[in-house]
Amino acid sequence: MDALIGTPALWIGFTVGVLALLALDLGVINRRTHAIGAREAFGWSCFWIGLALGFNLFLYIRFGKQAGLEFLTGYLIEEALSVDNLFVFVVIFGYFSVPAQFQHRVLFWGILGALVMRAVFILAGTALLHQFHWLIYVFGGFLILTAIKILSQGESKMDPGRNPILRLFRRFVPMTDAYHGAHFFIREGGRRLATPMLAVLAVVEGTDVVFAIDSIPAVLGVTRDPFIVYSSNICAVLGLRTLYFLLASVIHKFHLLKYGLGLVLAFVGVKMVCSGWLFDVPIAVSLGVVGGLLGLSVVASLAFPPSRPAGKGPAGGSSGTP
Repeated sequence: MDALIGTPALWIGFTVGVLALLALDLGVINRRTHAIGAREAFGWSCFWIGLALGFNLFLYIRFGKQAGLEFLTGYLIEEALSVDNLFVFVVIFGYFSVPAQFQHRVLFWGILGALVMRAVFILAGTALLHQFHWLIYVFGGFLILTAIKILSQGESKMDPGRNPILRLFRRFVPMTDAYHGAHFFIREGGRRLATPMLAVLAVVEGTDVVFAIDSIPAVLGVTRDPFIVYSSNICAVLGLRTLYFLLASVIHKFHLLKYGLGLVLAFVGVKMVCSGWLFDVPIAVSLGVVGGLLGLSVVASLAFPPSRPAGKGPAGGSSGTP
């Protein structure tokens, strides 16, 4: 798509709409701290997905088929990466023994950080591609290497205790040993201390940076329009919180999803490397390949279940406090 659709009015309107929804979420709907059950999570997941698809329809009607297909392809990639990232959140919340009723609050503030970080990454990435087109081959090669790593590695184990952000946090930030409700800070003995909630948030924010390094180049392989890249990213991230509560207890059943994601990243990487000098893949074909690979990995996961469970639900916690 040659012309960029992201007018100042569209950028401002989208951002204001997202902030308004988040304010309504925390300030009204989830003002009372509580554990989110499966039924509530299902309802809100349907809401966020429906909202994203409605926005997709708006782009299709207002800016044409190309914009609509680019957003939908980018959204599918981001949503699939988000589901895969739920594995990491299960481990983080389990390691810190985060009470179920506080997990939504951590994810909420994590999203606010993601809004800023992803906007910076996306604007920088698209500006660099505009200035130095050869970087598209670098991004494509990075995605291919990431895909090879995903497809070749065995069952990986994440240890939050070795996270460099957590190590720095423990070294420089005075912190209590126990949770104090949903507070990130408390005053104790005249000192302002962080609670484990803030440590969890720091690890979640740091993890999102790692996620963005994979996800943003993947969508840049679908479209170079900064607004479509950003809006598809944010629409997927917005629904991540409720999707976590809906799928956390059964996420281990989608054990083959990472292989589908690896193939998607490989496809997008090859598409970027070959763009402009060998062939250009039409966006409709890209959408079909992405959707087909992800759908097959989900079906295969259900058809060939894992030999043993590998995760716990959102209320789980087995490793103690940090």
